[in-house]
Amino acid sequence: MHWAHRVRERFPDGQLYVNLRGFDPAGPPMSPEEVVRGFLDALGVPAERVPPSPDGRTARYRSLLDGKRILVVLDNARDAEQVRPLLPAAATAMTIVTSRNQLTSLLAVEGAHPLTLDVLSAAGARDLLTRRLGAARITAEPAAVHAIVRACARLPLALSIVAARAQQSGFPLAALAAELGTTDQSLDALDGGDAASDVRAVFSWSLAAVSPPAARLFRLLGLHPGPDVAVSAAASLGGHPVPVARRLLTELARASLLAEATPGRYACHDLLRVYAGDLTAATDPADERRAATARLLDHYTHTADAADLLLNPHREPVQIPLRPPVAGAIAASLADADTAASWLAAERHALLAAVRHAADAGFDAQAWQLARALNSFLFRWGHWRDMVAAWRPALAAAERLGDLPARAEAHRDLGHAATMLGGYADADTQLRRALDLFDQAGDQAGQARTQHNLAYLYERQDKLERALRHAQQALALHRATGRDRGQAVALNAVGWCHLRLGDHAQALVHCQEALTLYQRIGNRRGQAAAWDSIGFAHHHLGHHALAAECYEQGLTLARELGDRYTQADILTHLGDTQEAAGARATARATRAQALTILTELDHPDAARLRARLYPPSPHDQGVRHVGIAT
Repeated sequence: MHWAHRVRERFPDGQLYVNLRGFDPAGPPMSPEEVVRGFLDALGVPAERVPPSPDGRTARYRSLLDGKRILVVLDNARDAEQVRPLLPAAATAMTIVTSRNQLTSLLAVEGAHPLTLDVLSAAGARDLLTRRLGAARITAEPAAVHAIVRACARLPLALSIVAARAQQSGFPLAALAAELGTTDQSLDALDGGDAASDVRAVFSWSLAAVSPPAARLFRLLGLHPGPDVAVSAAASLGGHPVPVARRLLTELARASLLAEATPGRYACHDLLRVYAGDLTAATDPADERRAATARLLDHYTHTADAADLLLNPHREPVQIPLRPPVAGAIAASLADADTAASWLAAERHALLAAVRHAADAGFDAQAWQLARALNSFLFRWGHWRDMVAAWRPALAAAERLGDLPARAEAHRDLGHAATMLGGYADADTQLRRALDLFDQAGDQAGQARTQHNLAYLYERQDKLERALRHAQQALALHRATGRDRGQAVALNAVGWCHLRLGDHAQALVHCQEALTLYQRIGNRRGQAAAWDSIGFAHHHLGHHALAAECYEQGLTLARELGDRYTQADILTHLGDTQEAAGARATARATRAQALTILTELDHPDAARLRARLYPPSPHDQGVRHVGIAT
């Protein structure tokens, strides 16, 4: 509309404007016949010369525009059917259509060009407030202005309502910001006093235009805790088959109640999210809301568990087994480890929010199970703070469940994450608590895993003798339980500790035994880690060609598995061996491959490796081997 005013001089034969009232509290949408009759009046056609039939009036309207340079503005359209009879046939005329709907058929059939208007930028939102309230007032309370812009989600209507309240009341902007900051009152604060300036009312006009099933799904999306939702998650939330859910989401997107930010993923404006939550609380019975939440959490739990099994097929048994999904919950289909990793990466923020939501809503088993299912992915991709964020509510859930091994596992993984983050005192406390709980539960396998984590904790601190003792205790416990995978992991850890202590020959004995055991049980990821450790030992024994061969063996396995972090780890060590053998250019290219992978994974190790490749100073910190941590 602003653009139409600015360019009116380009259309010397005039402008035609109509509010089609497609979304208007004052009455129903205008019919095309009404609009054409009004346009004929505006074009100066005498009443007696207006054709009696609708088709005749439309033909007369179009003939009058033929050859004219005129701008037709069709504002607030309901749908394409309302617009199509109003489009001029003349190539010299231009038509602008505004709508809350996407009007896809106008693009497909009439050759329209879409322009989607987003919310204002942060600077644009601040400018709007400045124009309404004056620069002095905005400059005086910068923190409050920032909070208002954030709470209004940069929506022009919301910002205008707040500006009007500030003008009328004279209240400090901080007081208005505080009112907006209360989630359950934010929409109440955005009521300008009538339907046209009440954010709830304005949103309701769009919602009234969609089908009842789409409106129900929109309300239930207010229960979704994440920033966006995939089709299969929305299908589970609503209890729909995936094709039905996709159709309803498309309908909501065309009504501008959702946006398909990336293919197959839908998000909505922050204030619309609040509105949806308010609506479902007021409209949908509590048992239906809880059933929808159960379906959503089962979707995430079962899909995440399947993804974890693809990434970690030799994982330890889950302490709290999954029950079958409730009726209507749909697990996403994951073909292989790459698909699993891609799904977890796309859903990471939603999954973390789902863990918290499950714990808050009393779905304690799902809260713990979700955290457990995310663990391998979050650890391998370096999302260690996310591990902490997931396991804290999961620990509280396990405590409410009264499950000793589940509590112990939560403490163990919190300790492991703290180790990776450098919080060694907290890590020691968490791991000692886990060890005590596993002991109370009589769980030797859990004790062994915790001893392994303690070994890594002390190795990180260069307390190598203590690290070796804990690794040896882990090995003894795994041997007592007869767990081959645990023994292989512990053997590799013992070998690594010997490497750190300079006993490379003894390290080779343990790491080669670990490799043999991994090969026997068919654990290819473990084999890759063992080959890496063996290569590292040969490197330090000066066997550079043999070390490179070992690294290539591990690299081949990691590539076959699609385990990109292990690839980066081995490539880094291979680069060290190549440099030691005098092939500096080859070493740099190999490390660059590792850096590319770590950067694409957004892994924190990327910063350390980048410093090695492009050092700001001669100091070389190196990249720590993670074989003992796996």
